[in-house]
Amino acid sequence: MSDRYFEDFKVGDRFVSASATMTEADMLDFARRWDPQPFHTDPEFAKRWTFGGLIASGLHTMALTLRLWLDQGIFRACSLGSPGLDGVRFAQPVRPGDTLHVVTDVIELRASTSKPDRGIARIRQATVNQHGETVIEQETTVFLKRRAP
Repeated sequence: MSDRYFEDFKVGDRFVSASATMTEADMLDFARRWDPQPFHTDPEFAKRWTFGGLIASGLHTMALTLRLWLDQGIFRACSLGSPGLDGVRFAQPVRPGDTLHVVTDVIELRASTSKPDRGIARIRQATVNQHGETVIEQETTVFLKRRAP
């Protein structure tokens, strides 16, 4: 893939990532380190709890979402980082063995008025499981380098 810059994107662009499978071992490792709630860390407890089985931490699923997005290399040459995410929703639980991919849509592009070397993109992402169910929805603002004049 050739390097892209702000000017190379248009509203309506869609990018679909490769997929990755959430393993129980990865889910347990992440949760024990970063989100030690028993429905994330204890399979026996989780069977008796609200979700009827072990589920991934939402933060783990968000981290996987970011990794799948970045592995595409879409913003490799131009990303200047992000000031944050908006409207993050955990729509469905992620279970061991779920295979996820990310669908990203460019929903807004505008040139920066204060820094002419960059533009601002708003993207909407949906992380989708093997059943076509959205498990996470979020919007992200990303600062992108512009091509040199």
